[in-house]
Amino acid sequence: MNNMKNFLEDIKKIYKNERLTLGLIILNILGSITLLIVSLLKLNPDSAVVKIGYGDIGGYRNGSWADILVFPLLAIIFGFLHTLIALRIYEKRGAGMTKFFLIVTTTLIIGTFILLFRLTEGA
Repeated sequence: MNNMKNFLEDIKKIYKNERLTLGLIILNILGSITLLIVSLLKLNPDSAVVKIGYGDIGGYRNGSWADILVFPLLAIIFGFLHTLIALRIYEKRGAGMTKFFLIVTTTLIIGTFILLFRLTEGA
């Protein structure tokens, strides 16, 4: 219960003092929700074989559609776990390190979107 109280206090501090950090947290949560929705819509259980990754020499690797479930899992990790980690970083290290972590998370979300679209569109 004490940790939850600390998180709520940190959120209040961020809201009052660190608007950019708050914006990055909101951007990450919205990006993660969008990634979750898009990745769930891109699942195609009717397909026996889908592209799941890049091969060693530049081609695509085939696999089961269930292998694409990693993308909704990543969306949940980016949205929930990374937000909790960002609040913990804010508590321990301050706003600068938190902003850096959130910018890296945003970059990972964008990279995940690009990879998801390349795999599902069959580039």
